[in-house]
Amino acid sequence: MKKIFSAACLSLLFALSAKAQLPFEGMSYYLPKTEIQFVFLMEKTTYEPGQLSMYAERYMKKNDVAQKPFIEHRIIDMKMIPVGVPDTAKHFTLSMDKKYSVGEVHLSDNGLLLSINEQPKAVAQHKPFVSAPKPPVLNPKDFMNEDILTAGSMAKMAELTSQEIYDIRESRNLLSRGQAEFMPKDGEQLRIMMRGLDTQERALRQAFEGLTVKDTTEVIITYVPTHAVEKELIFRFSKRLGFTDVDDLGGTPYYISVEEEQKSESIPEDTKKDKDDIGLRVNMPAKIKATLFQQEKPISSHTLYVGQLGTTENLSGALFGRKQTVKLNLNPITGALESIKEESLQ
Repeated sequence: MKKIFSAACLSLLFALSAKAQLPFEGMSYYLPKTEIQFVFLMEKTTYEPGQLSMYAERYMKKNDVAQKPFIEHRIIDMKMIPVGVPDTAKHFTLSMDKKYSVGEVHLSDNGLLLSINEQPKAVAQHKPFVSAPKPPVLNPKDFMNEDILTAGSMAKMAELTSQEIYDIRESRNLLSRGQAEFMPKDGEQLRIMMRGLDTQERALRQAFEGLTVKDTTEVIITYVPTHAVEKELIFRFSKRLGFTDVDDLGGTPYYISVEEEQKSESIPEDTKKDKDDIGLRVNMPAKIKATLFQQEKPISSHTLYVGQLGTTENLSGALFGRKQTVKLNLNPITGALESIKEESLQ
């Protein structure tokens, strides 16, 4: 929730603080620094071999069934999101002197200055990834008949299970052709029967093919650019372990390069002290190009503006006069002045 401070609230705060002998001097706020969030979707595949996996080639004609369990990770998607966070080096206090027409000030929940004298603009928020619900795990033994369960050897169990699978397929073919001995009365009953046969076959095949479970999770790697860099190591990724520490040599290294494309030009300073300095500051962000590398291969490049590599400028309190004032909005990601509108008070 955004914090809104009106002139009336500030007057009340002033009165309360004066009574407590703690003079209220103004409102504290931060300008943002821009951090880069690399948002990855990582798929984790877990495999457990089936009880009859050693017979998969003989009875099911499958020669690629793994005999040992394994876990694999892979990156399936990546996007870059710039985010504004408070820059502790840019902490200021906005004077709320009554001679200036500062009617309301809006801050973010973490203290960033968003706007003065008007509502801040809505900022699109990243929606965390939510994985789809997984289907229930089937137990092959729940679908095996008595002959299979009481087989005297694994080889016999595999033979009987494979025969049951082929019988199920034959029953499904007869149903689809309308040639089954007991045909369903309507389409809905047919769908139920077909779905039941599919579930039974899938469970029995699992005894040969094993169980593969896929989980997709979101991982966010945060990077704050503070200067130009050439291939700085930011994380490693392992097929076996997923995201790992930078010093874990078992993972493939990922690097970032930051190139400053356009430096912000500082407004020439007036040698005289501004008598209307009310502590209002804005960022003049710099434009950078951030490139992510997988080893030596560039995989993603983004151009963006960041507040911490630019300059900080003063906005004079003279803008907030008695006859006219201004409404202004700041960019919550860079701290730049995004819009300023003059308004007459007469």
